Amino acid sequence: MSEHVARWLSPSQQTIWRNWLNASAWINEQLNADLRPHNLDLNEYEVLVVLSESPGRSIRMSQLADGANQSRSRLTHTVNRMECEGLITRETAADDRRGVIAKLTDKGLEKLQVAAVDHVESVRRVLIDPVAEEDWEGLGRAMQAVLDAAGDER
Repeated sequence: MSEHVARWLSPSQQTIWRNWLNASAWINEQLNADLRPHNLDLNEYEVLVVLSESPGRSIRMSQLADGANQSRSRLTHTVNRMECEGLITRETAADDRRGVIAKLTDKGLEKLQVAAVDHVESVRRVLIDPVAEEDWEGLGRAMQAVLDAAGDER
């Protein structure tokens, strides 16, 4: 039987890890709070963005879940709410009767366009502006390395 030995974080790694956790939580809280006046949360906003960038403003639900970084069950709940508000419609895929296509409505696009102005300012305020220009490349490399390591897991 082999023993598992913990590879503890160094003090500086522990500090950076804790800072990342706290900063990520704070950023998400701020972005959600700033979207609230638009009657949106960050998950809903991401759904609108992915749909707006898709050809014909429509995409399969499975692809939408991946693009919006949501589980399929969470996405279903999100889309249900958004469909009730007239922001999205769903229809059966023409090429696969089991597939479902989500489509952004004109109302949804309009909501996105209005919310985007405030959202971009929020992103700048909570993430872009506080970080020194020379730190962006390193942050970008670090996040890409994490995504590369995640591979198909994400």
